[in-house]
Order: sequence, then structure tokens, then C-alpha cells
Amino acid sequence: MRPDTPAAHTTEAERLLRTAGQYPGDREALSLRAAAHLELAGDRPAATALYDALLSGTPANPLLIRALKAANLWEYGHEAEARAIIDGVRRARPTDAAPWEITAETLEAHDELEAAESTLTEAATLLAGSAELPHATQSLLMTRHRVRRMLALPHDDWDELADRLHTAAVPLDELHDPKRLWSLGSSDPAELRAEIARLRSELGTYRTALSRPFPVAVLHWPERELDELLAAYPELEAEYPTYTAHLTDLEASLRELAQAGTPNLGIVKATVPSYEAFAASESTHPSHPDLLPQYATTLAARGRATAWPPGWGAECWCGAARSYGECHGGPEQG
Repeated sequence: MRPDTPAAHTTEAERLLRTAGQYPGDREALSLRAAAHLELAGDRPAATALYDALLSGTPANPLLIRALKAANLWEYGHEAEARAIIDGVRRARPTDAAPWEITAETLEAHDELEAAESTLTEAATLLAGSAELPHATQSLLMTRHRVRRMLALPHDDWDELADRLHTAAVPLDELHDPKRLWSLGSSDPAELRAEIARLRSELGTYRTALSRPFPVAVLHWPERELDELLAAYPELEAEYPTYTAHLTDLEASLRELAQAGTPNLGIVKATVPSYEAFAASESTHPSHPDLLPQYATTLAARGRATAWPPGWGAECWCGAARSYGECHGGPEQG
């Protein structure tokens, strides 16, 4: 469950930082997630201090951290420093999409549309040349499409690729139309339904602070682990009535999230010892079902998620000796 008040965001940031202290190898990922919560809580100086603490060491993703720091600084009046960092990130030519997109979105948010477009075009030229693009690069192309639409620029090859990659019901041109009628105040039910459909699609293409580099993940309990879990904590049988039902529900949940436009989905493998250790760190009994999604989120933030869906011919996520297309990826699972 995601927090929705400043105090709850602060509490979540503190929890993540405590967990980072217990797992030094995952400090960077957990600290970045904590910084995002601090930004949402309105404590931008604390978020900056956290970015600086990470940069003072030897982070795995320094350009990502610098881009996030620039976005945060600009929001509370440090425009000159933010611009200097953005220039440095661009000169460094990151080899992954996230620093480019965060930098461009920062420029876009402050009406620097031409600079945002040139940043995204430079990134697309560098990163979007392969046949199969990772999700982060696809997201970058969607953002570029939006910025170019706002600038009234004609479609180019990258925009056409973004159109092909976009699978939601509402076309990108309509979704990114700067003159789109805001119909939520309309008394016409048809206009209202159309705008709600557009907004639902839009939610699937925009990143929020909490999802920046992290997947939305669900728990997969291997059969032995699930048996051990339910033997120790029978109160959780309502969540997992059988192992087969658990696998079916997991696939159905991910498909529902994908259909709603949620990007960057993943699966995290759960174990009873790990879950019990997490429960102890939260001072909560493992039988409490509300702890399960928090456990999944923490594992994902620690980089333990496997991307979903697997390739059609790849091994199924459930661990069966079958391809995903012949197992849980089959149409009968829908």
C-alpha cells in the first residue's frame, strides 16, 4: 500500500533507510526510493542530502542519481545548480535511458520544451537502435513523442516507432494532443467517459516518482516455500488457498496491471526466512497479510525482481520446465 500523506511518505522513507542499513549491498536502490518518498513529503533538502550521500561514495548509477538530484533541486529554487548538473549529465552521454528521460522531464516541467526535445532526440539516437528496446527506452520514446507534439513538430521515425510500441486503446496523438478538451467539467456523459479513458491510458505512460527506476512487483512463493509459510502461519491461507490458485492469481494480477497500462512489471521470489526477517525489521508478525505487499516492494527496490512477461519461448516464471507460451503465458490463462 502506497502512502498518500506527507507524514506517511516520511515514515516510509525512514523504513527504507533502516532496511538499507541492514542490507548494505542494496543501499543505493533503497536510498533512491527513500529520496523519492522525501520529495513527495515535501522535504526536498533532505532528499538532496540523501543524493549527496550516495554520490560521495562509489554509486553504481551516478548519472541517474545526478539527474534525480537536478530534478529535485530545481523544484525548490536551485535552478542554476540544477542546470549545471543537467548539462553534465548530457555531456556524459548515459548508456541507459533513465538519466536522459529524467533530465528531459525536468526541462519540460519548467517550460524548456526545445531543450527537452533535443535531449530526448540525442538519447534516442544513442539508445534506440536495437530491434528489441528495453522498457526504459520505450518510455523515453513516448516522452519524446509527447514533447514533440507540444512543439507541433511533424512525426519522424522515432515518433512512428513510439506509435507502434504504444498498445493502449487511446492513440498517442490523441493522448498527447496539447489542445485536447479537458472534459471533466462537462455535463455530457459521453465526453466525461472519453476523458476518463484517456486519463487511464495516460496514467500508463507517465512515470511517477515512486516508480522511477523500480518495477511494480508481485510475490511468487515456490511450492515448498508456500507449504512452509502456510504451515507456520495458517492465517495466510485466505491469501493463498492452494499453490495452483497462487500461480493463477499471480498471472491474472500481472495481466490486469498490464491492461491498465502499468509499466515495468516484475515478479519477486519469496522465501520464508527472508519474509520472517522482513517482518522482524517491521516489528510486525508474519501472519499479518498487509505485510505481504510491503515485502514485495522492498524486494523489488533491492533489485530482486524479474521482468514480466518473459519472452514467449523463454522459460515460464513459475519454474516449470515449459516455455511461458506453453505454460502461464497461454491464452487460457487470460
